[in-house]
Amino acid sequence: MTDEYEEIVEQQADITDLLLHHVYAPLIEDQHVRGVLPAPPTTDAVRVVLGDKGEYATDRLTAYEIPLRVDDELRTPHDVAALLRTVHTGTHIYPGDRVSSVMGMPLFTVDPTTVEPAPFSNDDWTLTLLRCLTSSSTEERPRARLCGFVFLAPDRLRLYLDADEEALPGMTAADVRPGGALTALLASLPSLLDEEWLTTTDAGDPHCSRVVDLTDR
Repeated sequence: MTDEYEEIVEQQADITDLLLHHVYAPLIEDQHVRGVLPAPPTTDAVRVVLGDKGEYATDRLTAYEIPLRVDDELRTPHDVAALLRTVHTGTHIYPGDRVSSVMGMPLFTVDPTTVEPAPFSNDDWTLTLLRCLTSSSTEERPRARLCGFVFLAPDRLRLYLDADEEALPGMTAADVRPGGALTALLASLPSLLDEEWLTTTDAGDPHCSRVVDLTDR
C-alpha cells in the first residue's frame, strides 16, 4: 500500500466517522446518509449514498463521488458534507461522462470546482465541539469532562463540565457561542472555568453550581 493510498483510506475513515451521525439526523432537509463507499483506489475519492430515512431500494437512492485531493491537500469530512448539501439540492446538470451507476444506484461524479459548498452551520460547529470534548484522544480532550449540554438560543450553547473537584466543586456550566474559533475555545476552556470575573449563578438551572460566560471568548 502506497503512502498516497493510505492517506486516502485514512481520510475515508474520518469521513465515515463524521457521516455516521447522519444515518439518523438528516444531512439536508429529509435526506439521510444511506452509505459511505470507498471508491476504487485509482479515483482518490469517496462515494456517499443519500436517500430517505430507512430507504433500501437502490433506485430510490443516489450516490455521489467526491474527489478528495485538492492540490497537495485533502478535503476534510466537513468539506465533503458541505459539497453533498449543495449538490443534492436544486438542479445540477452533469456531463454524460460524470453520470453512471453503481450497485443499482445512479452515480454522479462531482466536480467541486463548479460547486459552491454549503456554509458551515451552527449545528456542524456544535457537533464538532461536542465530539472533541468527548473524544478519547488525550490531545483533544480538555481537563474537564463533558457531562451534558443544552441549546439555549441560536447563539448560545451551554456545556456542563465536571472540572477539578477541589478547585470547582459541583458541576460547572460554560456558555459558548456556536460558530466561534473552535480550536482556540478547546485550548482555553479548562483554564477559563475558574475565572471569577466570568462566573455567575443561574437560579433557573438546577443542573450546575455556577455558570461561566464564554460567549465573547
